[in-house]
Amino acid sequence: MKIHNYLMMSIGAALMLVSCGQQNQSSNGALSSSAAEKVYVAPGEQDEFYAFLSGGYSGNLTVYGLPSGRMFKEIPVFSQFPTSGYGYSEETKPMLNTSHGFVPWDDAHHPDISQTNGELDGRWIFINGNNTPRIARINLSTFETEEIIEVPNSAGNHSSSFITENTEYVVAGTRFSVPIPQRDMPINEYKSNFKGSLSFISVDPEHGHLDLKFQLLMPGFNYDLSHPGRGKSHGWFFFTTYNTEEAHTLQEVNASQNDKDFIAAVNWKKIEEYVNNGGGTKMPTNYAHNVYDESTHMATTTMKKEVLTVDPLKVPGAVYFLPTPKSPHGCDVDPTGQYIIGNGKLSADLTVHSFDKMIAAIEGEKFDGEAYGIPILKFEDVLAGQVKSGGLGPLHTEFDGKGNAYTTFFISSEVVKWQLGTWEVIDRKPTYYSVGHLMIPGGNSRKPFGKYVVAMNKITKDRYLPTGPEMEHSAQIYDISGEKMELIYDFPTHGEPHYAAGCPAELLAPKSKKIYRLDENKHPYAVTSPTGSKVVREGNEVHVYMSTIRSHFTPDNIEGIKVGDKVYFHITNHEQDFDVPHGFAMIGQNSSELLIMPGQTKTSVWEPKQVGVWPFYCTDFCSALHQEMQGYVRVSPANSNVELKWSLGE
Repeated sequence: MKIHNYLMMSIGAALMLVSCGQQNQSSNGALSSSAAEKVYVAPGEQDEFYAFLSGGYSGNLTVYGLPSGRMFKEIPVFSQFPTSGYGYSEETKPMLNTSHGFVPWDDAHHPDISQTNGELDGRWIFINGNNTPRIARINLSTFETEEIIEVPNSAGNHSSSFITENTEYVVAGTRFSVPIPQRDMPINEYKSNFKGSLSFISVDPEHGHLDLKFQLLMPGFNYDLSHPGRGKSHGWFFFTTYNTEEAHTLQEVNASQNDKDFIAAVNWKKIEEYVNNGGGTKMPTNYAHNVYDESTHMATTTMKKEVLTVDPLKVPGAVYFLPTPKSPHGCDVDPTGQYIIGNGKLSADLTVHSFDKMIAAIEGEKFDGEAYGIPILKFEDVLAGQVKSGGLGPLHTEFDGKGNAYTTFFISSEVVKWQLGTWEVIDRKPTYYSVGHLMIPGGNSRKPFGKYVVAMNKITKDRYLPTGPEMEHSAQIYDISGEKMELIYDFPTHGEPHYAAGCPAELLAPKSKKIYRLDENKHPYAVTSPTGSKVVREGNEVHVYMSTIRSHFTPDNIEGIKVGDKVYFHITNHEQDFDVPHGFAMIGQNSSELLIMPGQTKTSVWEPKQVGVWPFYCTDFCSALHQEMQGYVRVSPANSNVELKWSLGE
């Protein structure tokens, strides 16, 4: 009897658990076992997608796997990064040079992956520096920053870094209009005197090298976000604007007076033809172009002294304004290139413009006045439709390639799915909380991979264990493979992610570089054989040609260094095995440690200030004898006559 009662109780408990599980599955999708299975990547298995999230005020780019949400790497771009020595090593310091001097930080917002024929090709990823206007190019075989170009005549480089569908150009639009050229003038004379610049930076199709081809000088509005035309609209670029009032103070009030602002439609093909035929005006300026050479492992800075500017009124038919309610933020183009979505932050509806209607309105000269000589098209003549009752505070839209669009609503904290063409809302799901951008892998290309959408949320409170007054931001993954969205996971994100770019892992993983070949190392201080190790004095500069391999440095004892010397450690990692970097740190180093990849050479400067015998060591655990991987430098007084010598094994 007792056994019978026990069995009945066990069966009842099991039924209750099943019932609870079913209830959880229907009401709390992210807590259900099926949702957990969708994001679980078993030990030894790998994620289906790469996701590249901007780091915002970290100045860097972070790499995550989808659907697991695991962070794989932080790529230093605009900020010094002591983990690897980026921006500290002599080789990478030039990457952070600008016309304002050495700027070791920025505000990174919008990454975009290179494309061919409108489809992701996985060669490079570009990202903007918003604060000190810059565009960076990262090599997606090494996951390292290879190039940074400063953008002159700009401020608040926000509507970037978006690329045309064959990576002909990466754009950099200014958020804050400024005097061009810069000059001392009263701020209250902003109206009609300040300008916005839209920079078109060409990308070399073979090497990816950047060149500022031309700048379009526009009226003094705020150019917020942008996306290129694709398919039928290839050759055009679209930029949202706000502050068409040209207010210079209390903009939260004064820049929100007009019922409609604009989307600026720019025919870059027409401007390119004008420029190639000798059009445009060269303007004196000063900006930095920083390039890292993979063969020498060194970066160099070139200061450029002029830029080609274009007055849109000199190129008839190149620029038009599309009226768009109200203070539009995101500017998104669907995979066909037909629909241009303006996400009006202060509008109750989403506005969708038609490219075909825009062309017809231009050809029919259906204008509703002009702004600073640029024609304004009639709203009704370019409108494709409106999404009603989408939500509150629409910001950004991405596409799944199946005829559906997904829009974030910041105020109502939700992602809304709607159908292109019918403008019907299909589904909506809450986010936690205050969502900004969202990303579908390939969602801003001709070929989206519409399996997941990632929402990037600004406020994290009560989602994770508290970490004081401030927490990392949060991303959430929704399964969008069915008609209804399903929240399946959330994970913390580093910095303040704004936008993200994603692609299938199979596009990048096979091409990922494993080592730098030692026989291809062209660094001027490289030591390709331990027998080449040496120490050379040049006045008060001392150059240490050092090699490293598990588990020693060559040399590991150095004498004859003096207080006041400037010691350059040029260290070459002789490993030729994947994922075996070596670190280097010297006591009293006034920069950072170095992390040297297999086959790579990096340089750290040390200026000893105290007499003594000082150790250096490997900072990256590399073998069972890692603790023994160390050496000593003897530092003598400045007036000492101790002989310079070095050794290994003595």
